[in-house]
Amino acid sequence: MNFEEFNLDPRLLEGIRRLGYTAPTPIQEKTIPAALAGEDIIGTAQTGTGKTVAFVLPILERLLKGPRRRARTLIVTPTRELAEQINDVFRDLATGTGLRSVTLYGGVGAAPQVRALRDGTEILVACPGRLLDHLSQGVAHLDGIEVLVLDEADRMLDMGFLPDIKRILAKLPSHRQTMLFSATFPQEIEQLAARTLHDPKRIAIGISRPAYTVAHALYPVPQHLKTPLLLELLRKTDTGSVLVFTRTKHRAERLSKQVAHAGFRATSLHGDRTQGQRQTALNGFKSGHFQVMVATDIAARGLDVEGISHVINFDMPATADDYIHRIGRTGRAEHNGDAFTLVTPDDRDMIRALEKIIGSALPQRKLDGFDYSQPAPAPSTQVRPPRVKPASAGAERHTQPAHRPGQGPSRPGNPRRKNGSPRSRPGPAER
Repeated sequence: MNFEEFNLDPRLLEGIRRLGYTAPTPIQEKTIPAALAGEDIIGTAQTGTGKTVAFVLPILERLLKGPRRRARTLIVTPTRELAEQINDVFRDLATGTGLRSVTLYGGVGAAPQVRALRDGTEILVACPGRLLDHLSQGVAHLDGIEVLVLDEADRMLDMGFLPDIKRILAKLPSHRQTMLFSATFPQEIEQLAARTLHDPKRIAIGISRPAYTVAHALYPVPQHLKTPLLLELLRKTDTGSVLVFTRTKHRAERLSKQVAHAGFRATSLHGDRTQGQRQTALNGFKSGHFQVMVATDIAARGLDVEGISHVINFDMPATADDYIHRIGRTGRAEHNGDAFTLVTPDDRDMIRALEKIIGSALPQRKLDGFDYSQPAPAPSTQVRPPRVKPASAGAERHTQPAHRPGQGPSRPGNPRRKNGSPRSRPGPAER
């Protein structure tokens, strides 16, 4: 099958040819006809399968007919990075059509977004919080929305956006086309779909296992040797662009500096960086200026960077689903990729869960020439800051031992905040 068989506008077909697309992927082949027919859709597909193009092309085809310079399509997505990537696809495929799109998300000044909304745009690609801000200020209007896309719905649920989504839905016309995409369907998402979509067509492509184009390998290592092993892997492995995942923002920042100090062009991507810093890091990684990017799970979904040869899990992810999304950043569009995971004895349960999904044992490797017998630094070698004497009879102030480079919490599955409280999902700064 080819894209010409969808009877798309010649300008869209030209955009497809310009971007080098040849035949539609399975998710595109099944989604595009249903979306062109105006059906509501529930879609599930592995990352890297072309899902974004699957809903962008039918939307553009629809928008070429009808009024201009008013909001007719709304795409709601959980992260700024994913919003920008979806917007890039719209702009690339809409070249020559005169259709406009704008991204709406926090962490940046609102003035340019307000100007774009007032100038008139057909496509809104938005994160929930900033969209609600614009709606409350009367800058954005949803009364003309004809198509709604809820992308990465389960991720939005994980990040606590479900109440915001419900508020947005209440402001939309009841007569519209709705497409919902989600990797998993917990009860809350099923209930949301039942309330939001009308007789939806369900489309599922390859959701049970990681992509077959990715080769997996586990590297057992003591916790205190994770950083040295990572650096040796980078030195001794023939890599292109490498994406390294950690469980916490602090570790991502610290590890990126250690990788850079070892002589690699490295950057970091996490929720404590400003939007400008995040965009600079992403652009530099895409262009090849940075060889290694150390990131939290903010980059696990939707990040579309060509040529990522290796994904390295410095920390085991919290769930098997997170693992699939992380490694989906490599082995995309039929290219091969490698996924390395540094594992400790505490990761046994997650390894068994992954092997059950994959259907085979994950190979375990040792890096030749690496000294796995190096002992952990003795507690007595830690530099402890002096205890501060209370100035009054109040509660005594306690100081914590200095954090040793390369060491994280004893259980990667339960990262701790600085105050010691467990953290089970991204906080507002990660959104």
